[in-house]
Amino acid sequence: MKFLSVRDLRGKSAEVWKELPEEREMIITSNGRPIAILAAINETNLEESLAAFRQVRAVDAVAALQRQSAGKGTDTITMDEIDAEIRDARRKRTTAL
Repeated sequence: MKFLSVRDLRGKSAEVWKELPEEREMIITSNGRPIAILAAINETNLEESLAAFRQVRAVDAVAALQRQSAGKGTDTITMDEIDAEIRDARRKRTTAL
């Protein structure tokens, strides 16, 4: 997999577009850190490619929520505690109306 800086992408864009179909993916970096993936697609695989990227983002979002929950210690609460929180939130919402 090829790594490409933002500067190279700006300065050598014609070369990048020529290489992309063969490379399939390129990692774009800024200050040496990966910031984006440039992926070759075409009209026949556009929807499938978008669906795959969206699925990966969704999985990443769930993993981030799980890490956040573990960091707060809320990953060990019971269903009874969850139900009590829901009841309390609903009660507060109905009394506020």
